[in-house]
Amino acid sequence: MEFDHERLLNWPIPEVRQRYTQRDTLLYALGVGLGSEPLDPDQLRFVYEAGRKTLPSYPVVLGYPGFWMKDPGTGIDWVRLVHGEQGIVIHRLPPPEGEVIGRTRITSIIDKGAGKGMLVYTERTLTDAHTGALLATLPSTTFCRGNGGFGGPAGPVPPVHALPERAPDQSIALPTLPQQALIYRLSGDYNPLHADPQVARAAGFGRPILHGLCTLGVACHALLKAAGYAAERIASVQVRFTAPVYPGDVLSTDIWQDGEVWSFRTRVAARDALVLGNGRAVVRPA
Repeated sequence: MEFDHERLLNWPIPEVRQRYTQRDTLLYALGVGLGSEPLDPDQLRFVYEAGRKTLPSYPVVLGYPGFWMKDPGTGIDWVRLVHGEQGIVIHRLPPPEGEVIGRTRITSIIDKGAGKGMLVYTERTLTDAHTGALLATLPSTTFCRGNGGFGGPAGPVPPVHALPERAPDQSIALPTLPQQALIYRLSGDYNPLHADPQVARAAGFGRPILHGLCTLGVACHALLKAAGYAAERIASVQVRFTAPVYPGDVLSTDIWQDGEVWSFRTRVAARDALVLGNGRAVVRPA
């Protein structure tokens, strides 16, 4: 099927109504590594029902419309796509349990040229299913390597956030478990790339890799730790995915604090690999 830019731009992505429980919230927190220090009262608030706290990164797994880009009608070469960027804007932290409605739309499609791929920008809003209150806005960029050269617009492309040139103000190292991907996938992303060694090898990896959104969750944990575990201080997060992470890697997040704007990047020091780049967070004053 010939690629149709207008058809994709107006693709009807299904609305999702999702009920989640406190168990789901706790499982997500465990999936991104909270509880690695089980006697730490700050971490315990997110993984023990007595705390009833929700992580600022939790909205990424709520109201997800599924892998709609795999539909042949989209014209997307889904085998060659990668998750390029992810943002989270928190309007109101979701409660530990509730029901949400996720509405996803394509905001723009950028043609990088023949053989260079295309960028698909989407935005998902999460609202409380009962009150209608806007909880979060989730902008995302997908890099479709197998598409491009269809004569579509070449811009505008939002500029990436530049990190400060000075040394980081602090660096927070957080471990991941060898079974981290197997825990995280229970929050809804069952892509076998993260569980099945044969699928991972076929995709060019020596073993299953960690979900990109799990890596983002670990980085958000680092930001949260730097903010004194006050979840309500995290207003927004935006980051680029730059390299894969393997379960068991130790993730070091470098943070630069300039007022309410915190810049960050996440590295695997043991491999000298930058895995999240050009990070920008807005953190409210304590």
